[in-house]
Amino acid sequence: MTGTLAIIGAGPKAVAVAAKAAVLRDMGIPVPQVLAVERTAVAANWQSSGGWTDGNHRLGTGPEKDVGFPYRSTVAPRRNAELDDAMLRHSWQAHLVATGQFAEWVDRGRPAPAHRKWAQYLRWVADNVGMDVVRGEVTSMGVDGSRWALRTEMDTESTTINADAVMVTGPGQAERSILPGNPRVLSIAQFWHRASAHERITAERVVVIGGGETAAAILNELFAHRVSTITVISPQVTLFTRGEGFFENTLFSDPTNWSGLTLAERRDAIARTDRGVFSSRVQDALLADDRIRHLRGRVAHAVARDEQIRLTLHTDRAGESLETVHGFDLVIDGSGADALWFTDLFTQDALDLIELSLGGPMTGERLQESIGYDLAVEGLSPKLFLPNLSGLNQGPGFPNLSCLGLLSDRVLGADLTESADRNSRRSHEHQPLR
Repeated sequence: MTGTLAIIGAGPKAVAVAAKAAVLRDMGIPVPQVLAVERTAVAANWQSSGGWTDGNHRLGTGPEKDVGFPYRSTVAPRRNAELDDAMLRHSWQAHLVATGQFAEWVDRGRPAPAHRKWAQYLRWVADNVGMDVVRGEVTSMGVDGSRWALRTEMDTESTTINADAVMVTGPGQAERSILPGNPRVLSIAQFWHRASAHERITAERVVVIGGGETAAAILNELFAHRVSTITVISPQVTLFTRGEGFFENTLFSDPTNWSGLTLAERRDAIARTDRGVFSSRVQDALLADDRIRHLRGRVAHAVARDEQIRLTLHTDRAGESLETVHGFDLVIDGSGADALWFTDLFTQDALDLIELSLGGPMTGERLQESIGYDLAVEGLSPKLFLPNLSGLNQGPGFPNLSCLGLLSDRVLGADLTESADRNSRRSHEHQPLR
């Protein structure tokens, strides 16, 4: 495809697409101009400044699953082997060789790198391929004719970026919490900023809200702090361990047979291996610490009272809805990751267009079920790529780091040359659904 592809966020997915586009361009294959709109820096969420980590915790995915993995390209017919060979120049191992770290990494048993080391790798790739990064925060997404119009702001200046397609990445805002402004409630960003500053947390009863890998990383850090009890609140019946064997991992790196599964089978596979589960490494640490407890349910309400934070917990049991109240000295809201964070950016004209494509009001479920092979919303022009929502339809590896090379193939292989007047025809034939 040709034209301009704007990517919101300059994380691993953006770097992978930019790298693949640069290699294809060097091979003489037409590709779009790729530009990333980033409010801070490349790989910011993997550094302490991004609010999602202190930078010292270990990467949950093997670093060999880098920007070109699994090196099984399909986007350059008859030249895919050449493409894979060229992408190896931007691999994790190539980075280590270039920076004099390869032998030490091998001698240490190929350990998972710290998040800050992963950020260094991503920045190395971005620099090598001349990744085009526009500094700014996207504040709205509208439609200008047959193109997207992204309004961005940086400091006191604002500008509009027009693009033939947009890819949305990123987990949302780490600053969000259930009780903003209360010193006894920490957002993900507030917690990691304390950890980065080596501030020791001292409390009797601490609770972490969330059962996914974000909450697991927080727990892993809390083990070293002076707390008496740590309670984990999640909707699952228990704290499940993520499946990390060969067969589970294959689902992430090779989605060939994913479309042959029923919807129920796909949901079950994601629940067992990816959604709301802890890595085996974190589970081993949990087993060794008798301060950990688990409460099943969803937090419905939070209030500060008697020098505590009282959480109202909603739980469904045997067909009945129960509410219980629990008091804690410190609450860490680890549920901040939100795959739908970008939906508030759409202007009314963009929202109308999306709802026409979805056949109804925009919901998370409708968006997930609309994602096509190219990781974009089917039937929507201009293209909107949503890899973070593509797991259900296309495979669980696309929302995370498990098959960045396949992700870039799907996106760069998409057709942006569809008739530009498709949307205008639709707007005359239909009215937005409400």
